[in-house]
Amino acid sequence: MSKKDYYEVLGVNRDASEEEIKKAYRKLAMKHHPDRNPDNPKSEGLFKEAKEAYETLSDGQKRAAYDQHGHAAFEGGMGGGGPFGAGGAAGFDFSDIFGDIFGGGRAGGGRSNVHRGADLRYNMEITLEQAARGTETQIRIPTMVECETCHGSGAKPGTSPITCTTCSGHGQVRMQQGFFSIQQTCPRCHGSGKIVASPCKDCNGNGRIKQHKTLSVKIPTGVDTDDRIRLSGEGEHGENGGPPGDLYVVISIKPHAVFQRDHNDLHCEMPISFSIAALGGSIEIPTLDGVASIKIPAETQSGKIFRLRGKGIKGVRSASFGDLHCHVVVETPINLTDRQKELLREFEAINDKDSEHHNPRARSWMNKVKDFFAG
Repeated sequence: MSKKDYYEVLGVNRDASEEEIKKAYRKLAMKHHPDRNPDNPKSEGLFKEAKEAYETLSDGQKRAAYDQHGHAAFEGGMGGGGPFGAGGAAGFDFSDIFGDIFGGGRAGGGRSNVHRGADLRYNMEITLEQAARGTETQIRIPTMVECETCHGSGAKPGTSPITCTTCSGHGQVRMQQGFFSIQQTCPRCHGSGKIVASPCKDCNGNGRIKQHKTLSVKIPTGVDTDDRIRLSGEGEHGENGGPPGDLYVVISIKPHAVFQRDHNDLHCEMPISFSIAALGGSIEIPTLDGVASIKIPAETQSGKIFRLRGKGIKGVRSASFGDLHCHVVVETPINLTDRQKELLREFEAINDKDSEHHNPRARSWMNKVKDFFAG
């Protein structure tokens, strides 16, 4: 047993209050707990020393005996076996300390049975135009609300829930496992601390019922797929008077007939005729703001990209608009007439006389094929 003065161990005055003693011990326990100091062999001894001091000074009778007789009060049978004898460390409750360290709660400390309502998710599909310009729409969602008949108590009108006798209303029960006192959710009341003997017929004792409600949702300009819009307090109603959760509207963009979105940029495929690709010309293409004209230079190849600056989308967190990228695809004519076929054959015959000059890419490719087989 430590022979250090217990007040000095905890760093408090001899007239310190119970709260001051508890606060001092909590600070030392968090500082010296072995799990927090695996590489410091002295931590376990300091932790036990603080624990021993707190176990004595937090008990009114033991503290009075210690103040009068010092450590001798627990030697020679005076203290009923000392701090680590009968009624000592083996039965000591560390739930308040370990709760602060590891995030638990003290079962006997009046753990709140008030619970925040669950968050809800609503998947909303909108068009590309709605995403680009923003919109406002209404949605109808199912939710759990407080039962108006029992006002959330779950008990039939005229009756009230009774305190759970298993946990005495704390919602938690303690189980002794060797050195530690472990707390668990009460198996009878499931943590509520109350038992509904006569359930409300409308909510079957749950205190909440399922309803639908209509909400107005404002979609900001520039939203994209997987963006979330939070509606505070529009989730499920809390239990036992707890606050409601939130509703998250998750956006997805419908496939568009013309455009594909890439963040703030838009892409579209632009088919042009063989003659325009060869001779050049102007074509009109659609944008989200209307129609724009693009000048196609002569001898344009399939796959060339034309960029229209600022014709994309301004994202929610962007300061400027994206661009519109038009991908040229040279379209091969179909359903040719006899005259068209005749002209194309004549064109091909003239073209073959100087194919290296008129079709440099094809000529280069053929040379690479020859080199491949020759190698």
